[in-house]
Amino acid sequence: MAFLHEIFNNPFAKKALAQVEVPNWITDNLKFDQRPYQIEAFKRYIYLDQEDLEEKPRKPYHLLYNMATGSGKTLIMAGLMLHLYHNGYRNFLFFVNSNNIIRKTKDNFLNPKASKYLFKDKIVIEGKEVLIKEIDNFEEADNQNINIKFTTIQQLHIDLNNTKENSVTYEDFKNRKLVLIADEAHHLVAGTKQGNIFGTWEDTVKKIHESNLDNILLEFTATIDTDTIELIKHYQDKVIFKYDLAQFRKDKYSKEINLIRSFYDEKERIIQALILNLYRQELATSHNINLKPVILFKAKKTIKESEHNKEKFHYLIDNFSVAMVEKIQKTSTVTIVQKAFRFFEEKGISTEEIVKRIQANFKPENCLSANNDAEAEQNQILLNTLEDENNPIRAVFAVQKLNEGWDVLNLFDIVRLYDGRDSKDDKPGKTTISEAQLIGRGARYYPFVLEQGVALNLSKGQDKFTRKFDHDVSNDLRILEELYYHTKEDSRYIYELKKALIDTGIYEDDENLITKKLIFI
Repeated sequence: MAFLHEIFNNPFAKKALAQVEVPNWITDNLKFDQRPYQIEAFKRYIYLDQEDLEEKPRKPYHLLYNMATGSGKTLIMAGLMLHLYHNGYRNFLFFVNSNNIIRKTKDNFLNPKASKYLFKDKIVIEGKEVLIKEIDNFEEADNQNINIKFTTIQQLHIDLNNTKENSVTYEDFKNRKLVLIADEAHHLVAGTKQGNIFGTWEDTVKKIHESNLDNILLEFTATIDTDTIELIKHYQDKVIFKYDLAQFRKDKYSKEINLIRSFYDEKERIIQALILNLYRQELATSHNINLKPVILFKAKKTIKESEHNKEKFHYLIDNFSVAMVEKIQKTSTVTIVQKAFRFFEEKGISTEEIVKRIQANFKPENCLSANNDAEAEQNQILLNTLEDENNPIRAVFAVQKLNEGWDVLNLFDIVRLYDGRDSKDDKPGKTTISEAQLIGRGARYYPFVLEQGVALNLSKGQDKFTRKFDHDVSNDLRILEELYYHTKEDSRYIYELKKALIDTGIYEDDENLITKKLIFI
């Protein structure tokens, strides 16, 4: 079955699309420059909207952007919002399945002081200043600005089907054209998958969407189920743009993944990660790159387990010693670890100083727990601004709460603080699949530019946002383009994890390629 996005592969569509200009009301009002694939994403909507195509969806429009984690879905949302405002839309309903993502998204859309705020300081469309306004219901909307109602799909479903004072109602949507924006949209199609949407979240969204022929439903997700025939049929005429993780990685917008497997116990795995964390920091500093590398300590199942991990970590840091560091130096056969120790020696950083710096970096106030809903919501801004200079967090302890909606660029190490696997019938288990998804989320590239003359193999026009050392694997700075996943030696588990990573598209298993080799201890 062909999907809508496949029509753009034919020569006629490619030629026509090349003639489409992204209008200045998009480009002039977004704070961040647009990458080539993001420009393509805008062009496709404009082209589809303008042209009278046989494949053009019927009104009310329902389209989906299938974009990799980290590829900038919210920037596409923001740009389309500006474009649709220009086309006469004033009312926008943003919904997702998690309160954590709502809080982060509000910051991105509403807080000009936030580092990931999406718009310029002043939005001007056709000579008129436009404000982004948050509203509780559409009776508060005005006709001059962009009015956004933020909610979870659960709350929207409750509000519409159990009406109470000041909540949004179906009456709000009568005689009012609306743009619905659904993030993490794969959560919304359980009804379609089961063959019955009556009374579901999906049914609620469908009623709103179809209440006006001019309404538009824009869905965004990194995940589409291509194994279920009902979902393939559902999305066949809706997927306008597909940019998966494999292409994202191929275009060099991600870190590369290295799996560090060892017979070390948990404590020694942690120490090895701490040493590499300090090495990245000091190496970056020596090249005038402002970097605060972060470590994620992953528990398997329970919050109690993660809390215990955090307690043990604080005890380790309090009692951190020269002997612990020297043990890793003497026993580790990982090339990059030995390179780190040679770097420390060359820079005059003694073992005693290594201990002091690691203890200073990982004080209790620099460590964050993100396990239950309350913690994740309370700490959402900290978790999503880890790159900011005034953000002190160096270590995050978690179980499952960061598998979706987590935007982080400076995560460089994930330490798996448990053993075992949960495979079945020679297939990766749910835990392993979730680990691969977490690794994919952590593989977002940390942008940096080198001073001229630092790396002889780089051209003067280096791209801040893409990998630079794929063909210079011996370059010390390559470690700033890699995510390390630290785990216990278990060949069967590693096989299953690699399979899950390959399935996500973030990893290539080619033992003959130096850049993809597995690191052994």
